[in-house]
Parts: sequence; C-alpha cells; structure tokens
Amino acid sequence: MIPYARQNVSEEDVAAVVAVLRSDFLTQGPAIERFEQRVAEVCGARHAVAVSSATAGLHLACLALDLGPGRTLWTSPNTFVASANCARYCEADVDFVDIEADSGNLSVAALEAKLEHAAREERLPHVVVPVHFAGLPCDLAGIGRLAQRYGFQVVEDAAHALGATIAGEPVGSGRFSVFTVLSFHAVKIATTGEGGVVLTNRNDLAVTLRRLRSHGITRDAAAMGGPVEGPWFYEQIELGYHYRMTDLQAGLGVSQLGRLPEFLRRRRELAARYDSELAGLPVQLPARRTDRESSWHLYPIVIDSSRCSRSRAEVFAAMRRAGVGVNVHYIPVHLQPYYRRLGFKPGDCPVAEARYRGALTLPLFYGMTDTQQDEVVTALRAAVAEGAA
Repeated sequence: MIPYARQNVSEEDVAAVVAVLRSDFLTQGPAIERFEQRVAEVCGARHAVAVSSATAGLHLACLALDLGPGRTLWTSPNTFVASANCARYCEADVDFVDIEADSGNLSVAALEAKLEHAAREERLPHVVVPVHFAGLPCDLAGIGRLAQRYGFQVVEDAAHALGATIAGEPVGSGRFSVFTVLSFHAVKIATTGEGGVVLTNRNDLAVTLRRLRSHGITRDAAAMGGPVEGPWFYEQIELGYHYRMTDLQAGLGVSQLGRLPEFLRRRRELAARYDSELAGLPVQLPARRTDRESSWHLYPIVIDSSRCSRSRAEVFAAMRRAGVGVNVHYIPVHLQPYYRRLGFKPGDCPVAEARYRGALTLPLFYGMTDTQQDEVVTALRAAVAEGAA
C-alpha cells in the first residue's frame, strides 16, 4: 500500500536524537532553545515557543488572547477539529466561515459578509483562525484588513504550511496575525514525532505562552507576588498546562529543519508532476495562487460529479483496492456530532459541504518515488474512467 503520507528519518536525524539521549537533558534543556531559535529563523518571527502539539499551541494562543466565556472564535469548517476545539477548551463559542471552492481556504468574501451581519447584531468574534489548507496560504492580507476594521485577533493555523510563502515572505512572519501555530506531527513537512510551535512577534505574549505551557509557573522574581525565599523558589501565578516538548523531539526537529529546503523541493516537484499527469481527468486539481507558494503538505483533489458518474466513495474504494492509500480531508467540522449538538446543521457552510462530497487526498510525501506516483496516477485514471460521464 502506498501511504498518503510518511515521515522521512535519515541517519543524521537518528544521530541527532542519540546525541540528546547521551546528553545531560532529556527535557527542558538546551535542545529546546536551539529548536525554537531555528524555527523562528526559518519563519521570520521574533519568538518561537515549542509545545507538545499544534492543538496545544492553538489552545495556549487562545488563552493568551483572553478567549473565554462570552467570547467567540470563528474558523474554517474545512479543517481538523482542533481548529475549533481550542475555543471550546476555553469555554468560548465557535462559529464557522465558509470556504473558497477551489482552494478549500477560508473565503475572505464570506468572512466580510458574516462580519457585516455580526456587527449589526453586536456579536463580532474575538479571534479568527484561518487555516492554510494543504499548505496553500490563505489571503492573509484580506483577512488582516478585516481584522483592523472589526477589531478581532488573527491566529493562523499553519499546521500544513511550514515553508509556504506569501509574496516571498514565509508563513509565520506575523505580518497579519498575532500568532501562527505550526505542527510537527509525523506526517507533516518536518517532524518531531508529535509537537508544535507557536510563533509571535510580541515579547509579552511569548512570556505568557512559556508560562502557560509549564503549569502557569514562573521563576521570574519580577512576576512574583511576594518575596523570593531562595534560588529554589517558584510561584504558580495562573492555571497552566503540561504542554512542554521534550529535548528528544527538539533534537529531531533541529535536524529535520536542516533538510526543509530538500523536503519542500521534492514536494513541489511531485505536485507539479501530478498537475501535468492528471490534467484532463474529471477531477478538480488543487488551486494555485500567483502571490502564494504552497508547502504541499497535501495534494487534495475533488471528484467532479458533472463529469464522473462514480462517487467519491467508489473512487476511494477502487484506489484502495489498487494499493493506493488515499485519504479524505476534511469532514466539515460543523457536521461532527459534537458541533451538531451545539446547533450546527447541514447547509450552514454549503461550499465546504459540497467540496467534502468529492474530496480525495492523493499520496504525497518526500520519499515518494516517481514510480510510486505513476502507480497512483494509473490507479486514479482507471477509477474515474469507469465512471466517466
């Protein structure tokens, strides 16, 4: 079975982890700082705060922005559930903004219309979380313009977008957002096994994030409420969490980041090859934008029901029978049972729902060979040809 995604771990990566194992620190040590510094450099941000997962990063970003009861977060329905769940962890409300049909990203036009309506009803969001779906950046300039007009904070869910660029500037630079959250899960562009990073350019928020990821504890005398009893002393000044990354993970991450240009080059080569080989099939290919370069975490297509009589489920099954590990990204979040119990229903985000009905993710990963990709293309041609209209 050709998997839809797979990590690539080199001997150098293994050596980097072994070096940490033989060091004095397995957690809360110098490898974390090296990893954070390297991520900040790659993304052009002032601060990078390593955490246990991107989900943890989204949660801490919301906490740092005082999201809570009586406040609302808006996000895309075409994402993993964590993009919305982070608000619920804070006891805040959630709402969804429909997407662009071609890219799967949050639609600026839909956001603007929803904001205009919300302003009249005095229920504007406190936080908006745009998701860079499949690695293609959203229109952050348009979202940033609306943020200035309506006063919400922007937290980029860039779990797919390490190495992506907007007008030549890396995702994570923070030009239009307060926080950017990256994922280093095993199937992402670069990996730490599990792990995430929150990027910000604000010193005060970086301090808050570092405290929240470690139980809300500080050893900074200036932040304490009373006298410092000795060098052992610390105070828990708020309710935090155990969201730390280990040095083992960070050691792997530093090594993987050294290979990031190589990872991105191959992914973009494979995506271009798919574009060429799949042209003319009854499928919608991934969107491209002249001012934005995708990191190609995923290669998502949509079965065109007007040109193919086979359903997505039928094509999916045919591909799996042929040994191709296709996947689907994503079931719209508002249609999950938990969110339906909160009042969401089919028809709330019609573009996202229509896209889902035909969505299919083809295998794409750094170690994928041209021969494997040819097998995927052959299997897809056969699957859709049987149902070509």
